Amino acid sequence: MNISELKVGTVYTFKLNSGEELVAKVATIDENSILVSDPVSIAPGPKGLQLMPSLFTADPKENVRLNTNSVSMIGETDPSVTDKYREATTGITVPEKKLVLG
Repeated sequence: MNISELKVGTVYTFKLNSGEELVAKVATIDENSILVSDPVSIAPGPKGLQLMPSLFTADPKENVRLNTNSVSMIGETDPSVTDKYREATTGITVPEKKLVLG
């Protein structure tokens, strides 16, 4: 995915040159950086992958700038991870999708 294809307001997964995987919502884009909100890192835990804050000492209400030179890959985040991201960053729980037959 090319940076020019990113959509503002969409949640993406960024693989950084350091190897870290970051999930964040795109706020704005320019030629050298991507402004993102609520960045979280993916970390393995005892119950599988977990979302944890990427910045512990920054103001969580402020957007942060991601240098495009630091990004090696970008992809739209899997819908199940996006639901967990929304839950972690807003407290809004997305109900489980069930098919009703009758």
